[in-house]
Amino acid sequence: MKRALARLLFVLGLPALLFTLWWVASEGSTNVYWPSLRTILRTFPDVWTGERLRGDVLPSVLRLLGGYTAAAVVGVALGAVIGSYRSVRAVCEPVLEFLRALPPPVLIPVIMLFAGIGDTMRIVVIASGCVWPILLNTAEGVRALDSVMSETARSYGITGTARLRRVVLRSASPQIFAGLRQALSIGIILMVISEMFAAGNGLGFTIVQFQRGFAIPDMWTGILLLGLLGFLLSVLFQLVERRVLGWYHGRRAVTRRSP
Repeated sequence: MKRALARLLFVLGLPALLFTLWWVASEGSTNVYWPSLRTILRTFPDVWTGERLRGDVLPSVLRLLGGYTAAAVVGVALGAVIGSYRSVRAVCEPVLEFLRALPPPVLIPVIMLFAGIGDTMRIVVIASGCVWPILLNTAEGVRALDSVMSETARSYGITGTARLRRVVLRSASPQIFAGLRQALSIGIILMVISEMFAAGNGLGFTIVQFQRGFAIPDMWTGILLLGLLGFLLSVLFQLVERRVLGWYHGRRAVTRRSP
């Protein structure tokens, strides 16, 4: 119980400190573009009603989940293949480095030509940016598979799909989750950017509309909501990671305790 309370205080401590500093620094502000936090919080419930949450926030989250899931499936699958075979890695590495260097926002006009201006385009944009950290971390995790573990699995007749699932991906799972964690933050950024292009709803679209209409406190409420959404998704991801990688964190804890 004490450990859980200490962890909660650790997680909430820095955000609480930043909010306090923001409150103090902005209190009494007369700058139109920098309203006080008090004004933003007073405006928040009037802007983000249940109807707006369903019409703008929910579509954004669904697009993010769609693009993120697609990137996770493609990234893990390709990463496992590239990491397992040296010849495939040698052939694909130059192309992967070239494609990874292209910023996903630059590809939005190209993606719009093929996918249109609907949700498909936004999901593809999110997936195109999220896939790289997942793919590269998966490939490195698979490459780092312990040779003793691999030979032991082969000697026990663990081959094919069973070897991939129980040995290769399990061994690489810490690095896979590291890539998934990086991809989550990239996905949130691309979710907002993609909704600024030919969109009719979503968080990014709404924030831009507030800015164009000079509804500055309303715009800041959207930015605040976006930060809260990112924080909640990060906490949820950590809970899933702790559960899936419980064996890994337990082994690390034992290693740290041992002399």
